[in-house]
Amino acid sequence: MDNSSVVTLFTLSGLSGTTNYRHTLFALTLLCYFVIWLVNLTIIVTIVVDKNLHQPMYIFLCNLCFNGLYGTAGFYPKFLIDLLSTIHVISYAGCLLQGFVLHSSVGADVSIITVMAYDRYLAICRPLVYHSVMTTQRVCVFVAFSWLVPLCLLFLSSLTTLRLSLCGSHIPKLYCINHLIGKLSCSASTAHLIVPALNYTVYVLYIMFIVWSYMYLLKKCKFSAENRSKFMQTCLPHLLCLITVMVSILFDVLYVRFGSKKLPQGVTNFMSIEFLIIPPIINPLIYGFKLTQIKNRIKQFLCGKRL
Repeated sequence: MDNSSVVTLFTLSGLSGTTNYRHTLFALTLLCYFVIWLVNLTIIVTIVVDKNLHQPMYIFLCNLCFNGLYGTAGFYPKFLIDLLSTIHVISYAGCLLQGFVLHSSVGADVSIITVMAYDRYLAICRPLVYHSVMTTQRVCVFVAFSWLVPLCLLFLSSLTTLRLSLCGSHIPKLYCINHLIGKLSCSASTAHLIVPALNYTVYVLYIMFIVWSYMYLLKKCKFSAENRSKFMQTCLPHLLCLITVMVSILFDVLYVRFGSKKLPQGVTNFMSIEFLIIPPIINPLIYGFKLTQIKNRIKQFLCGKRL
């Protein structure tokens, strides 16, 4: 017999020691969220407005920036409210929704980066068939694929989490994720073990494909100055974005799986939210500075020249 009860609210931890500088932290968080919106929206609007940028690579980049806004919307508004409140709670439905948004955003990041890797592989290694493969219809399919796979996987994960009987209501983190809700279950569930394993398998396959494509690209570029130039111009930003996303996710996974209570609260908080700060800001900046067409269009807009 278990001690399960009907859980309607979860308590969140992580802000207990911030009383003295909570308003400063609120201002810095609000500034960070504003910068995230500014840099991502700038790239999105630039690509949407300029018809010359309606190409596969830029369309995928536009989705990557949109995903940055989608994912951070699942964290920052609630976190800003918590910074001004003395009680840090979230409803059961809100907790599931927040976990769904954050998880699916991370999954969409990996999916979009995988599609971008395939796009660069075709552009550099098989340029003669690039335009016949990357048609408008196929680009739409790839975009849909990038979003539907993580959304479906996380919907399945959320359903299995919803069916769990819980014996606790405390989430030892600044936000909700399905893994931590699962830790509150009264008994082990086979489905709750299988579904995360399926998620991990899919994303490991994605990462393996990305690694393979870049190894092939580097091999191809070694003997061609033109291909090396293309790689530096379009693949290097993508590679930097990939590294940023992977390192940020790794920090969070290490914290969730092996986080130590001996670490200072500030360190554990940073480890848990780094993927919500660094990639959403760095990714659009990398592309904005590195891709000449986007950089020129932004300069023209800022200087008041006609697009």
